[in-house]
Amino acid sequence: MSTEIAEVPGQGAGAADQATVEAPALAPGVAERPEQPHHPNPGAWRWERDTVLPSFVRALESALPTVVVAGVLCLITFLAGGGLNLSTRTPVEIALTLACGVGIAAAIVLAPAGRPTYGLWSVGLLLALAALSALSVIWSVQPDASWQDAGRLFAYSAVFALAVLLARVAPTQWSAVLGGVLLAAVIVCGYALLTKVFPNAIGAAQNNGHVYARLQAPYGYWNAIGLAAAIGAIGCMWLGARRAGHALANALAYPAMGLMLVTLMLAYSRGALAALVLGLALWLCLVPLRLRGAAVLCVGALGALVVVAWDFSQHALTTDDIPLAERVAAGRQLGVLLAATLVALTLVGLAIGFFFDRRALPPRTRRRAGTVLLALPVIAAIALAGLLTVSHRGLVGSVSHTVSTLTNPNAPLPANGPGRLTSIGSVRARYWNEALEIFTDHPLLGAGAEGYETARLRYRTAIVNVGQAHGFIVQTLADLGLVGLLVVLALLGAWMCAAGRATHPFNRRWLRWRWLALAGDERLYSAERVGLLTLVCVVATFGVHSFVDWTWYVPGVACAALLCAGWVAGRGPLSGVLVSAGAPAGLEPSGQGDPILRTSPWRTLTLRDVGPLRAGIATAVIVCALLAAWAQWQPQRSVDASNEALALVARDPAAALAAAHTAIGRDPLSAEALLTLAAVQEGAGQSAAAAATYEHAVHLQPSNFHTWQALGEYDLRVGQPQAALQALRATVYLNPEAVASRAEIAENAELLSIQNAYLQALRDTASGGGTAVH
Repeated sequence: MSTEIAEVPGQGAGAADQATVEAPALAPGVAERPEQPHHPNPGAWRWERDTVLPSFVRALESALPTVVVAGVLCLITFLAGGGLNLSTRTPVEIALTLACGVGIAAAIVLAPAGRPTYGLWSVGLLLALAALSALSVIWSVQPDASWQDAGRLFAYSAVFALAVLLARVAPTQWSAVLGGVLLAAVIVCGYALLTKVFPNAIGAAQNNGHVYARLQAPYGYWNAIGLAAAIGAIGCMWLGARRAGHALANALAYPAMGLMLVTLMLAYSRGALAALVLGLALWLCLVPLRLRGAAVLCVGALGALVVVAWDFSQHALTTDDIPLAERVAAGRQLGVLLAATLVALTLVGLAIGFFFDRRALPPRTRRRAGTVLLALPVIAAIALAGLLTVSHRGLVGSVSHTVSTLTNPNAPLPANGPGRLTSIGSVRARYWNEALEIFTDHPLLGAGAEGYETARLRYRTAIVNVGQAHGFIVQTLADLGLVGLLVVLALLGAWMCAAGRATHPFNRRWLRWRWLALAGDERLYSAERVGLLTLVCVVATFGVHSFVDWTWYVPGVACAALLCAGWVAGRGPLSGVLVSAGAPAGLEPSGQGDPILRTSPWRTLTLRDVGPLRAGIATAVIVCALLAAWAQWQPQRSVDASNEALALVARDPAAALAAAHTAIGRDPLSAEALLTLAAVQEGAGQSAAAAATYEHAVHLQPSNFHTWQALGEYDLRVGQPQAALQALRATVYLNPEAVASRAEIAENAELLSIQNAYLQALRDTASGGGTAVH
């Protein structure tokens, strides 16, 4: 037997993904085979007449899983939007729970025997977090919101668990997961840019009648689209730097990177930009294909710079509430420039791919280029420190001012324009302080899942409406206290251990592997290992952004990150990472050293093959999925019944009462259902029953100003000003914005009527001998 270095199938010559394999020596007297024509890129198309169709069919077959993953993620994104609307979120949660439940059951049945199931600790801890959220309805300040949050977490847990099991059943499909996430990001970001290019056809995102210059479609939130672009940019690094795959697909990484960066910048998202910088730094540290990745990043950034610089110079594209005609004219120009840039980036990508596939850089050149690449951030840091030193505050003063601005709850907010990308001020310090105050008063279990929005009303000092704390850690402390934080930290630790096991060979040869890795031996990184490390970077990017924002609640980006995280957790160690002890150190190509990859998991099964244990577990999973989906549906069914009751109250009081009771039966934790029943009872002349229902709503959610407000207005209507005054005082205590000056509400009839009711209560109290309040 003779040993030779053989090229990994589907990869280019001189690749980092080379492997040491055993080649049989020719027997004496046997002539060598004629040398086959060399293809610099074995993944390129062969246009011979007899191989075009088979190549095309194979390409379609290999691309199908990627398209399926991207299609599912796009459906979640466009159907659920920002994830805050119950009517759009509920169908997505139910569909995810049921589909993933069926997929998990199928994976349990089809999973190959004799191989450990990895990632179960992570799955169990995520389910524990969902269960804790469900249990928090017992002590929550807003139990109906806690129940809805538990439904969302159970849907997320199903996605994560399915990804864990799919990594065990079909581990060779890792590229479909990574490629699907990237393709979905390209589609979503492309749609977001089209809303700016064609504001009259696709329409700009609007909120309360305002048209914003910042990109926010299809999520309805600019930081979410910025995060989607950051995740896509990490995927572009993998696509453009890999040595496997089709040459044209790899070249498309360059225009895709430009598209991602343009989207991120036009969203004006500082958090997404910071998350991308940290994600890229992690990728460059973990993956040895740095020169190829740097080429994708630098070329894409140059193309994006042209588009972004022109866009920032256009008043019609950077200012809110611009007339439609001006936005249409500027949008068409933006579209032409963007299309030309993408075409140019594609041509550059093809040229770079052609050069690298046919001419490998000498080791000395690569080392020098790597040195320059590592020196660039150091030079930039030194230059920044120099600029701060010569500024009027000095280096120490500038750093102190930056920290003070970040932590000051009353810091001025930046304008909603491109200038905010370089500003420091943020309102997050105010939200975080309120969350920490809630945690201080409820240290063990918090205020209940999704209780921050209601609980913060007791602590806020400024009239700002916000539903989330804009930070996953502080939100967890406020909602679930120390118990919730411990579960989250345990989940993070379990996943990090699973990720390390999947990407590094923790076995008896680890020391040798680590030494070669420190020496920069690229043979240690197979195509799959590079893909898994990229998945880790995607999850890290999402985690960094979730630390400073509430994008965890956005199903589109959250499910993409959960899919990547679950796959990494469930993959397990890459068997055959090192060759046999007698061979030189190196990596076998992905799929050749792992015995499980040599057999197809999709086998013909009989009842005897499945066994009673697997069948029982699969059945239990489907039953649990059905129960979870039913629980997720009840809040929306309650809202539908409440709307039906309000529609019937005028023409059929009896049917309205029945519908209102049905709404409470479907969701007994809902204060809105109780207030609807009280209104229907009041309309039917059942005053005593209505008063009892209003009081029950207050007892159910005493920290919710809506229940106090409804009770106070009812007391006014029935002529009980003293009782109304107490309820309305509680309303004002919980929500000072409930009473505003006439100048602020002159054009709002609803707020004006509420203020008039308060004033009438004060007049009635004064005329009844009480003390007037001015």
